[in-house]
Amino acid sequence: MLRFMLNSKIHRATVTEADVNCTGSISIDKSLIKKVDILPGEKVLVVNLTNGQRFETYVQEEKSGSGNIIMNGWTARLCSVGDKVTIMSFCMSDGKIEPKKILVDEKNKFYKSL
Repeated sequence: MLRFMLNSKIHRATVTEADVNCTGSISIDKSLIKKVDILPGEKVLVVNLTNGQRFETYVQEEKSGSGNIIMNGWTARLCSVGDKVTIMSFCMSDGKIEPKKILVDEKNKFYKSL
């Protein structure tokens, strides 16, 4: 049986920009998505730890090392600059997998694996 399993998680990232005039998505520092094996265009679940909102969108790459977590388009209505978010990707698997989970610091730099 195939099951939806957590594949990766970026925990407690800080929203750095929110622009309702861009096309919808979330833009994430390339070094972070690379560390947890998320691809540009991949669907992710975003949980806003500040206001409780949960939504799905797709990922766009930001410059590596920028620390940017940007809410674009309609996602900017669900998050404000400074909000803490957790970003998760999932995969289908017929067995147990070990998700790649990281915690980032206040500037969205890798802090430690979870």
